Amino acid sequence: MKIRSASHLTYCTNIHPGESWPAVFDSLHHVLAVKQRVSPDAPFGIGLRLSARAAEQLGTPVAMRELRRWLHDHDCYVFTVNGFPYGGFHATRVKDQVYAPDWRTRERVTYTKQLFDILAQLLPEGLDGGVSTSPLSYKPWLTAGPQVQGEIVQMQRNVAEVIDYLAELRRRTGKDLHLDMEPEPDGLLESSAEFIAFFRSLARGEREADVRRHLAICYDVCHFAVGYEAPADALSALEEAGVRIGRLQISAALRADLTGDRQRVRDSLRPYDEPVYLHQAALLRADGTVDRFPDLAPALAMLGDPDYRELRTHFHVPIYADRYGVLTSTNDTIRETLALWKARPFTPHLEVETYTWDVLPDHQRLGLDDSIARELQWIRRQLND
Repeated sequence: MKIRSASHLTYCTNIHPGESWPAVFDSLHHVLAVKQRVSPDAPFGIGLRLSARAAEQLGTPVAMRELRRWLHDHDCYVFTVNGFPYGGFHATRVKDQVYAPDWRTRERVTYTKQLFDILAQLLPEGLDGGVSTSPLSYKPWLTAGPQVQGEIVQMQRNVAEVIDYLAELRRRTGKDLHLDMEPEPDGLLESSAEFIAFFRSLARGEREADVRRHLAICYDVCHFAVGYEAPADALSALEEAGVRIGRLQISAALRADLTGDRQRVRDSLRPYDEPVYLHQAALLRADGTVDRFPDLAPALAMLGDPDYRELRTHFHVPIYADRYGVLTSTNDTIRETLALWKARPFTPHLEVETYTWDVLPDHQRLGLDDSIARELQWIRRQLND
């Protein structure tokens, strides 16, 4: 849905299970339920998540015509696509497999091109469109050794191939499309500095203008908060480097103050240590240094260290809540980021991404459509304050 004059707010449909196109298409009834609550009389934009299987099935003329007709009939439009998870994302153990296949592979290149072909057909005239993707790979997969540099070069070549593909699409269709790379904890790119270094490695020579137009960042508020990277600092560094911000992905991390009753904190955190998704964690020491852990369980094992002052974990919790008993969230970082956006809208694409509804502790589970609508309404209130 439009906010202000030229910006759009939506939520990512990776919330809804569905790995085949028929399953994804069937899940769009949730979109209509949310639209009725937040944008009943105006067009509603969709942040569409497609697995590789769903993308291949939607790529057929019959399926594409059916979706275009559905969008027209229901006053909806697609302007972003989530291309991070290639395969299963619900009702299965995902963990580090969310990165597979990574950017070393042809599968990732082919899948990403398919998504852009789909988006080019769906994107309304006058809008730019982005496909989000993984931060190249999962850091622990790239062990030290002489082969690592070659693997990084291969990833650079594969991303550059997609950039060239987007430049050609623009020449043929006039569509302004961008690859929105999403840094996150333990990704090969997990900070603004690491993304900028990769961006600069590609933005050279004859390809520089195309890289600056077609390679963007998906700025996920939760991910940068887990890394203790302040929004103003990260966004300033990205702007100075000339990086396009393809979308602002609005999500909150779970946070725990460790200066009080630690046993109570540990007991409160245990229900979030679940077997489906990675919940990378970061523990802040008294001197300001941060220790990182690949999942919540090993971080919980370290809570006996009295030097730790705070825990943050990559568990997307509902953005409209400030507190969960003794636990809190980083939605104050969302407020800070939105204040910066209000002062200078640095991207026209805003997308809420709380995909963990089905693994939240029981006391946080509400009706899904109402919860999504509540998150979007919370964002609008922040922007209107």
